[in-house]
Amino acid sequence: MSTSVRFPPATVAARAACVVFAAAALAGAAGLATAQSAPPAAAVRTERTLSSELAGQLAVAAVAACQANGHAVAATVVDRAGGVRAVLRADAAGPHTLEASRLKAYTSASARNATLAMMESAQKNPGAANLVNIPGFLLLGGGVPVKAGNEVIGAVGVGGAPGGHLDEQCALAAIEKVKAQLQ
Repeated sequence: MSTSVRFPPATVAARAACVVFAAAALAGAAGLATAQSAPPAAAVRTERTLSSELAGQLAVAAVAACQANGHAVAATVVDRAGGVRAVLRADAAGPHTLEASRLKAYTSASARNATLAMMESAQKNPGAANLVNIPGFLLLGGGVPVKAGNEVIGAVGVGGAPGGHLDEQCALAAIEKVKAQLQ
């Protein structure tokens, strides 16, 4: 005489999930064994970033460079992830310059490229034209990456001069002023 045992549907589903989990665990263990034979990748990375002091110096230098040329601007400095570290707006700069400088800095840090170069590329290359559709990107001159050696550690964004190329000149002047600290 044979007896059959019936499990409630929830129990059957739970057992099936255990089987799937066990199979995934075995597959993971097999992958782990393969990965252990490859050179280990760093599980924790060390990244360089801007100090708040350096970010402040960059913002002040960018605004001063533009003021020397008669332009009232705002400057925003972001870290490598696009987080704002410092902001400065000249007395006569319009309110829109704050957001423009932030977006330029964010775009530059995110793309690890100058926004003027990105704008020119988007104008010439139909494939790059869609960059303007990325939320938070502003493809106007004035965003410049800040590098320590070859590593992008942040970006400066300047907005308010009568042309993005002039905003970029002010950002570059600011970076030049602190370059000894970027070694």
